[in-house]
Amino acid sequence: MIQADLNIILPEIVLALYAMGALVAAVYTGKDRFAGALIWLTAGLMAVLAAWIGITGEGTNVAFGGMFHDDGFARFAKVAILLSGAAVLVMGQDFMAKRDMMKFEYPILVALSAVGMMMMVSAGDLMALYMGLELQSLSLYVVAAMRRDSVRSTEAGLKYFVLGALSSGLLLYGASLVYGYAGTTLFSGIIAAAGEGQAPLGLLFGLVFVMAGLAFKVSAVPFHMWTPDVYEGSPTPVTAFFATAPKMAAMGLLARVLHDAFGGVSADWGQVLALLSLLSMFLGAVAAIGQTNIKRLMAYSSIAHMGYALMGLAAGTAFGVQAMLVYMAIYVTMNVGTFAFILSMERDGQPVTDIASLNQYAKAFPGRALAMLVLLFSLAGVPPLVGFFGKLYVLRAAYEAGLAWLAVAGVIASVIGAFYYLRIVYFMYFGEEGETLDRGTAPVSLVFLMASAVIMVVGVVNLFGIETAAQAAAAALVN
Repeated sequence: MIQADLNIILPEIVLALYAMGALVAAVYTGKDRFAGALIWLTAGLMAVLAAWIGITGEGTNVAFGGMFHDDGFARFAKVAILLSGAAVLVMGQDFMAKRDMMKFEYPILVALSAVGMMMMVSAGDLMALYMGLELQSLSLYVVAAMRRDSVRSTEAGLKYFVLGALSSGLLLYGASLVYGYAGTTLFSGIIAAAGEGQAPLGLLFGLVFVMAGLAFKVSAVPFHMWTPDVYEGSPTPVTAFFATAPKMAAMGLLARVLHDAFGGVSADWGQVLALLSLLSMFLGAVAAIGQTNIKRLMAYSSIAHMGYALMGLAAGTAFGVQAMLVYMAIYVTMNVGTFAFILSMERDGQPVTDIASLNQYAKAFPGRALAMLVLLFSLAGVPPLVGFFGKLYVLRAAYEAGLAWLAVAGVIASVIGAFYYLRIVYFMYFGEEGETLDRGTAPVSLVFLMASAVIMVVGVVNLFGIETAAQAAAAALVN
């Protein structure tokens, strides 16, 4: 029995044992001297695990009495989490080395947070859910404050920790209410207690608190207040990590909880998600307009994009889950490329985040400017780039579920949001003459920038099969 359970969670065990082994080995050897090698080793292991999960996984496997689910949905999310984590580790290495932030703890903490995220998307029980969420969060609190000589980085870590603790409190309170009314923490027991459209009022209160706690993790309005400060204050590679893997994990966990534990009362939570989606899309679109710091702009951009992903979930259908997964996979790819570009923004060897510093950038670096233009257009949802199809999926899911008003609002918010993406393009191609940025950038960052841009163009053919994989993943969750 235990042997079968351990086989199901083998990828998580391998990554956790690697992280603990690497920590002990680094402490007893050269510590930070091997940080660069650790980054490549960690990224390589995460990529291998992603391939392992994607190729060998089949069917639905349940471990530890239903506390852990290994199904198509979990595997889709895990592959996206591991690949984006590996990409961010590799492309941020040069940035960390130049600024004396190459600490051996960094890749180990990223690996441990990835273990937490893998646990989150496979959770079949409220206790397992909380364990995965806290493992992820505690690791991220530390990496946010990695730059110890920076007040902003310390502030980012502290804000993230305080507000993250608040969200955990809300989540735990909701979980205690759910347990009190359902008599179990297993999702299979909760969905039976909730029934079909007639859940006890206390159980619905618990659901609302659980959703509020998880909305913090995806930075949905009105639980978004930590996002701009944490994005701006954290070292840029850490910000790139925040914008990719944890977002995928949190959206996956939210979908898992809503469909596995509260699938019978989708009419109740669908209304709440629709409101969160609407508020997130519009606040993200409007608040980003006045930003001059590109990292803060990307924070508000992420809030808006989470609004679109929530639109897919609000539909409450299998197609809605499929649309959300397709959207998140595209969003993560776009963000990897965009942050690869932000990592290359330097002047006199120092990182630059002011948007105005991109004036006439295209004249000095036409190739990079073109790649960034493609990514920005894709983020804005301009056809025929891949980002447009991501938005089309969630809009269609909302429309087919009878949420035509939300789909119309999404189109309006997308038009408003296009302004701040196009403004960056304007600076790069038509801005005033000024001091240009440095040419020097890590070849790895350049590769990720160009690869992401190419994917946004070439992917329009068949979305690289993500559509089919997402459909199978959604079918595994919503049955």
